[in-house]
Amino acid sequence: MVFAHDTRASLIAAVDLVNTAGDPDELGSLEELNAFFDDHEYSGSPPQSEDDVAAVRALRPRLRELITSSRDQAVEQVNTMLREADALPQLVRHSGWDWHLHAVDPDKPLATRVLVETAMAMIDVIRADEMSRFSTCADDGCTGIVLDLSRNRSKRFCSTACGNRHAQASFRARQAEDS
Repeated sequence: MVFAHDTRASLIAAVDLVNTAGDPDELGSLEELNAFFDDHEYSGSPPQSEDDVAAVRALRPRLRELITSSRDQAVEQVNTMLREADALPQLVRHSGWDWHLHAVDPDKPLATRVLVETAMAMIDVIRADEMSRFSTCADDGCTGIVLDLSRNRSKRFCSTACGNRHAQASFRARQAEDS
């Protein structure tokens, strides 16, 4: 399934945001939130305060629930998110990207923009019946979310670090069996 640029970008950002919740928390400061904002090319004003950090961090459980839910449950959650934000889809062009959908004013708080952009991206996922693009990391010690946009749906780990850790553990287990 080929998703539009804005859908792919929003899905990647949502998964990246959910995966910042860990030990240590990768979204613990305004500087880290601004780096996240820049990395994912959000439109509108950048985060300004620790209140923005707290609000975006508070989205993570809600987005995790959305991404890991069934298709029907996701529909209910998306509709609720869009209703809460008074979302009004519009075509926009910015930052060198051609026409794409935004459904929230760029002056709204970043947490609202993240929530609405994720909900809008999930509309495409739901309509295409592609919820299976999301899974939990195959590394036993990780609870990260995996977004598999590959054609053959072969992505199993949330990060290269988890994939490497799993490969090393498998290698050590084979070595122990041979001994």
